[in-house]
This record gives sequence, C-alpha cells and structure tokens, in this order.
Amino acid sequence: MTQTNGSSGDSVLDFPDLEERLKKFRGRFPGKVFVILVLVILAVATSFYTIDPEEVGVVMRFGEYVRTAEPGLNFKMPLPIETVIKVPVERQLKAEFGYRTERAGVRTQYSGSAFKQESLMLTGDLNIADVEWVVQYRIVDPAQYLFRVRNVEATFRAMSEAVMREVVGDRTVNEVITVGRQELAGLVEQRLQALCEQYETGLKVEQVVLQNVKPPEPVRASFNEVNQAEQEKEEKINTAESEYNREVPKAEGEALQTIERAEGYALDRVNRARGDGARFTALYGEYRKAPEVTRKRLYLETLGDVLPAAGRTVVVDERVEGLLPLLQLNEVTKAGGTP
Repeated sequence: MTQTNGSSGDSVLDFPDLEERLKKFRGRFPGKVFVILVLVILAVATSFYTIDPEEVGVVMRFGEYVRTAEPGLNFKMPLPIETVIKVPVERQLKAEFGYRTERAGVRTQYSGSAFKQESLMLTGDLNIADVEWVVQYRIVDPAQYLFRVRNVEATFRAMSEAVMREVVGDRTVNEVITVGRQELAGLVEQRLQALCEQYETGLKVEQVVLQNVKPPEPVRASFNEVNQAEQEKEEKINTAESEYNREVPKAEGEALQTIERAEGYALDRVNRARGDGARFTALYGEYRKAPEVTRKRLYLETLGDVLPAAGRTVVVDERVEGLLPLLQLNEVTKAGGTP
C-alpha cells in the first residue's frame, strides 16, 4: 500500500560549520542579545514554508487545526506556535490486497505468496476463491484524513477487505471468477465509499480493480476440468438447440404445406362433385321437359366425342352386297389404317 504519511513543513537551517559560526557570533554580542538574535532568526526561518502543486498544508496551532494552506509560498506563526503537515491531495493512492508491487516499470514485478490470508475468501456456495484486487483512492478532505480517524490507512484497508469478503460471500464461485467480476467490483466501490463517508475518513474511492481471481492452487486443475466440462456441455446444448430450431420449423412447414395441399384437393373434389351434381340435375330437368330431343342430343354429342378418336369408320347398310372391292380395304390395312 502506498504510504501517505504527512510530512512536516517546518524549515530547518542546516550548515556544516554552524557551530563554529555561532561561537564567533556569540563572542561579538552579550549573552541576552545573542539569545534574542538566535530566537529571531529561528522565528523567521520557521515562519515561511512551501507547498508543492500536488499538496496542501494543514496548519495546526498548538496542535489544533486552524486552516488549510494552498500550494505555493505561505507564512505561518513560528515554532512552536504553528506547525504544518503536508498532505498529497492530488496524488492517486492505491491499496493492494493479496499481492504487493515489488518493482514498477515496463515489466512490473509482483509478490503474492505471503499475502494469501488477504485473498482467500469463502463464496456463497461454500467454495473458496483466491481474489486479488487493488483500490485506487484520493484524499479529498485533509482535515478529516488527519484528525477524524486514528491510523486511517489501516482502517481503510480493513474496510476494503471486509466489504470485498461480504460481496464475495453473496455470490457463487463461478460468478466471482467469470461473469460477475465487473458487477462485483462496482458494488465493492459503492459500499466502500459509503463506509468512508460514514467514518469521515476524508478519502474518495475512485476505482476498484480485480487483478486476478482464480480458484486456490490445490484445486485449480480440478476446477479447470469442471469448467471445461461445463463449456462442452453448453456447446452441445447450443448445438442441439440450433438443430432443433432449424429442423422443427422445417418439419412444421412441410406438415402445414401437406395439410393445405390436402385441404385444397378435398375442396376441389367437393366442388367438382357439386358441379357435376348440379349439371346432372339441370340436364335431368331439361330431359324431363323433352325426353326424346334430349336423348338424341346426348347421343349426337357422345358420337361427336367418340368418333374422332376412332379413326376411319365406314358405315354401310347391312343389305348392301359387293361393297368391299370398291372400298380398297387392303390398301388401307397396309397403310396402317383401320378398316
């Protein structure tokens, strides 16, 4: 965790030969005058101080907070009346849990083996997850940060760990490790900020990042096998559902097409039968009005339909004799005609 201890802003004069100069100076003035001059010099030297751009100065008078000094050159009452503590309010601080950054750079090195007591947590389904996370925060109220809570950094770490364990304990191990990480981090950030405001720590939580969430080392291989099996199961289920969604609508469409075709055929047959029945009824009515005429008309219409398909037809009187040589039936037979 990044340390944010306040640093004193009192100016101290440090000269290598200060003792020798004081002896020479003391020899030129009487004792009381010398003491007064030393006090004046110390008062002037400790009345001015500088605050860096990323800091503010918390000014205390006899140990009581009186004001906050902005960046730049400032003036205060000399020691021991007023003292200054510098607080880095513009610097983003971080608290690491389950690991520590040993050396930052292009290839950052981390150490996590000695911090398993922070990262091992019990999930809602009674499994254990190894959760490593970092909390990024800033100091927004220097007075509260310095005076409202004793050992604010240790308190903040304890609150962060308590909130993370509470949120992890409400979820299953699969949610913590896979799909629920983003939601978990957001919920921890909200609850931790609410605690900081309740305890008046003067801190603002900017972000909670889950660095590494995994099952414990002894069961990691088994957990990965279970996850792989579940993924294969999901894949097969999705494949089956895809086949189902493709084949079932196709079969339903073919069945509906067959039913509609059958219904159309049935409707056509019924309509044809009704039409034939109506036609027969109409013919029968006309037949009853003139039976002989209707019979002859039907006979002639039938012959008109049948005779064209019969080929060459010769109709003779049964009493005629010697007609065959005249008709040349042999030539007709050779030509493939019908006598």
